[in-house]
Amino acid sequence: MAEDPPIVKITSADVDMNAAIARARDTLPMFWASFDAPKPSETGHGLKVRFAVGPHRFEHIWMSEVEKLPDGNFSGRFANQPSDLPDKNEGDQVEFKQADITDWLFIRNGKVVGGETIKLLLKSMPKEEADAMRAQMEPLRH
Repeated sequence: MAEDPPIVKITSADVDMNAAIARARDTLPMFWASFDAPKPSETGHGLKVRFAVGPHRFEHIWMSEVEKLPDGNFSGRFANQPSDLPDKNEGDQVEFKQADITDWLFIRNGKVVGGETIKLLLKSMPKEEADAMRAQMEPLRH
């Protein structure tokens, strides 16, 4: 995508978003299989991770340059500018735990694989923009 997607504020009680996060977590092994042994057609692996910004408040942000750490945790760089993490910037490297992963994606043959939370947000986008994004996404195969 040429520009950062818009920031969407969603409450932690949002049933549809919680279901999308659950689907993403359930299918996370698909991400790790590709991450660990990507086929030549698979690139651009990224994770969406939640960071606490207050009591019961989180910012979910995409991470690039993901790495597995020896202690079982992960590191990555913010793929866009955090809106609620005042001392963090796009490109900053941070560590996180698997329990904080809320979505994943990678590109296969030019199509987005994964992105469950993105699929949910398509409902709130203008039709033309949503249709263009859908055309870039590969249907999830279990």
